[in-house]
Amino acid sequence: MSSGKIIFMGRTGSGKTTLCQKLDALELKYKKTQSVELYDNAIDTPGEYMENRNFYRALIMTAVDAKLIAILGDPTVRDNYIPPAFAGTFAKEIIGIVTKVSIAGSEEDIKRVELELRQAGAQKIFRVDTVEEIGIEELFHYIHECIDN
Repeated sequence: MSSGKIIFMGRTGSGKTTLCQKLDALELKYKKTQSVELYDNAIDTPGEYMENRNFYRALIMTAVDAKLIAILGDPTVRDNYIPPAFAGTFAKEIIGIVTKVSIAGSEEDIKRVELELRQAGAQKIFRVDTVEEIGIEELFHYIHECIDN
C-alpha cells in the first residue's frame, strides 16, 4: 500500500535532497545522502542508486512505499544515468523534473534532459530551480494533488 509520498530518484547532486527539504518546508541543509531518507511527504534516495545498475533493486523496493515517482535530471551535467524505458519497471505514475534550470548552459541542455526523461517514461515534465523558485509552486501543487488523494 502506498504511503502517500513521492520518491525522488536521480544522479548525485541533481537536487533530490533539496526538493525533499523544500517540500516539507525545512531549512535547506546541503549534504550528501548516504542512504534512503524518509521525510513527511517524500523519500530521498542516494544518487548511487541511479548511477549503478546493481542498486536498481533498491530503488524498486523503496518505490513500493511511494505513491508517485519523480526522476530528476540535471542540465548542468551530461551523465544523468536515466535509462530509457526505466518507468516500465514501476506500476506507478512517473514524473520528470529538470532541476537547476536557471544555471543550465543553454535551452538545448534543458531540452536534452527533457528528452532523456521522456525516453525513460516520464509522463509529465517540470522545469524547476529551487534557488530561484522557478516552477516550484506548480510542481508542489501537482505532487500534493497526487499524494494527498
